[in-house]
Amino acid sequence: MNWIIDNEQAFRLTAFFGSLTLFGLIEILKPRRKSQPLKGYRWINNFSLIVINAFLLRVLIPGAAVYSGTLALQNHWGIFHFFNLPTEINILLSVLILDLCIYWQHRLFHRIPLLWRLHRVHHIDPEIDISSSARFHSIEILLSMLIKMSLVLALGVHPAGVILFEVLLNTASNFNHANMALSEKWDRWIKKLIVTPDMHRIHHSQTPKQTDSNFSFFLSIWDRIFNSYSEVTYTENDAIQLGLKEYLEKSDNRLDQMLINPFQNSRSQMPKR
Repeated sequence: MNWIIDNEQAFRLTAFFGSLTLFGLIEILKPRRKSQPLKGYRWINNFSLIVINAFLLRVLIPGAAVYSGTLALQNHWGIFHFFNLPTEINILLSVLILDLCIYWQHRLFHRIPLLWRLHRVHHIDPEIDISSSARFHSIEILLSMLIKMSLVLALGVHPAGVILFEVLLNTASNFNHANMALSEKWDRWIKKLIVTPDMHRIHHSQTPKQTDSNFSFFLSIWDRIFNSYSEVTYTENDAIQLGLKEYLEKSDNRLDQMLINPFQNSRSQMPKR
């Protein structure tokens, strides 16, 4: 697995920009939702926030999760090293367990008021498409990285496992946020294993019960196992009202407003199932 570590940057950039370009082109050529008001306005502000987040991660904690994996490997820290698991098993279990942990982290960000203030920035978006995939408040991004570092050290995740998981997560996020049309048949089969755009779109619904469902990012099984799975018909999915009812003004999705939103008096209640 050294080739993943040796070619980390090329691997990450190829996967991220490759999936961004591919799914972005598909949503332009074959969009699921035909009408997307303020698309240009949203893209400018959403991608601006993504660039800020990437810069902050690079400056404040560059390569943090991978470095945590390297520390664990060199010092034999973590559960996987305690049991002396083979590298391949370490990586496989790492992807599964980290994906499960991200699922529960997502649920906590919907349950704890302070964390919801951060996370609602992602839900205020009145539409979802490829520009929504990494649109998270900067503090949430940094907090998520600290949580991931702690998990990597506790589990003893191999550095290659960290890289592979982050690439899979970013690619999956680009995929399930993309406004691209999958046939009803393909959607039904793919979401048995992986979160599809139609499955994740339900999570961005203005209906609180739907918002508080479908928390998975990559593997869809966690929602089924932990009873948070929600489904609507293929036709109904296309008509879902997205965003938060309390934040429907154009200015709510302006970059400066997204950054200060968690510090303002809440106009929205946490979704309750």
